[in-house]
Parts: sequence; C-alpha cells; structure tokens
Amino acid sequence: MRCPGQDMQYWKPGAIFESNCPQCGHAVEFFKDDTARKCVRCGHRFVNPQMDFGCAAYCPYAEQCLGTLPEGLAAQKENLLKDRVAVEMKRTFRNDFKRIGRAGRVARYAERIGKAERGNLAVILSAAYLLDIDGPPAEGAPDAGAAGHSIGAVPTAAHEILTRLGAREDLIAEVCDIITQHRSGRTGDPVNFQTVHDADALETLESEHKQRPFDAGELAARIERSFLTASGRLAARETLIASR
Repeated sequence: MRCPGQDMQYWKPGAIFESNCPQCGHAVEFFKDDTARKCVRCGHRFVNPQMDFGCAAYCPYAEQCLGTLPEGLAAQKENLLKDRVAVEMKRTFRNDFKRIGRAGRVARYAERIGKAERGNLAVILSAAYLLDIDGPPAEGAPDAGAAGHSIGAVPTAAHEILTRLGAREDLIAEVCDIITQHRSGRTGDPVNFQTVHDADALETLESEHKQRPFDAGELAARIERSFLTASGRLAARETLIASR
C-alpha cells in the first residue's frame, strides 16, 4: 500500500505549485512529493519549501517513499527522531510519572548544555530520554547482577526502541555506549557523553538540594566537582544559585 500522502489520487488543489529559485528568482514547478528540483534557468538545485519530512523520522519506509533526502534534511530527520524517542519513553514508563518527569528534566538540561557545547543533539537527547529506560537495579543487588545493568551490557530497551524507530546504526551504537558508560561510572572525553553526564548530574543535584538544601559553600563545591563541562557548571549555577 502506498502512503496516502504520496498517492496523487488523494492530492488536493495546491499539491502542484511554483516556487521562485533562491538564486535567480525564476519560477520552478514542484509536485508536493518532490524532495528537490533544479532550476531550468540557472541550474541551482533547491529543496521543496513546502514538503513535510516529519514522518521520515520514524517511518521504516521513508527511503522507499521519499528517496534519498536532500543534503541538510538528513540532519532534520535526526532532530525529529528525539521527539519520537520522548513519546516512546513515556509509553514505556506508562503511569510512572516520577520517572517520566526525571527523564524530561534530564533531557531539558541535556539540550541546554548540548547546544552550548555544540554536541549532536539527536544523540544527546536520545540518550538523555533513554538513560533509565531499562529500570534501576533491584534494591540491594549489585549493578552486575541487575538485568540490563551489568557493566558493558547493551541497554536492551534503549537499543530496541531506537531500532524500531529506524535510527541509524551508528547513532544507536553511540547512544547505547553513552548509557553503558554512564552506568559503569566511567568518565570519557566525547562531548556527547559529557553533556548527558552533566545533565543527569544537574537533575540529581537539583533533586537533592530540594530535599535537603545545601549551604552556599557546600553547593558551590558540589557544582565544581560534579560536572565535566564548563556549560554544565554554568547551567548548575544558573539553576541552583542565580535563580534563588
């Protein structure tokens, strides 16, 4: 079955339109399912300005339907992926609003720090949303004995969700590596890992500070030693000190 959005029998007026070439201004005709067209006057090839690529972030038939995405829109596809990951996180946690809230806060801080550190937000936010998706270790049991939490083990639920959403293999591998490395307590140099680490550290420190407020000196010391990036320390100061 063909996607209704791409089947011409379902098209409405306006599905075929003209757009001016950004280089020479010549009118170029587009069908709604054209990803890009070349201007017959100057030869400049440009992206369909009215095309919605939202479904391409999660549809397993995106390449068959749309073909190879134009340069620049592959990045847009990855950016859209994070929204689907957030939906899957909520679906997995169901009514566990405490865990949903924590994942949302970690992701919010990760986006803030990731932008400042110029990291890959598709990787960073996917890892932030899925950081605790396999569940905490059983109470009183060591990490190595908890399903999905043994050091070096693949975070199975995160891997399954990203695979189902059609994420690239290298993105899946990096997200799972970040989650595994974070669980092991190791630290690393890659900015994407450091960003997720700092977002989780900020959410944890904020929760502890709400339960038992630290004095100014202790809070400053915790901020100084808990974060791997300058952007993480700045976000912590702005969140926990400047806002009070």
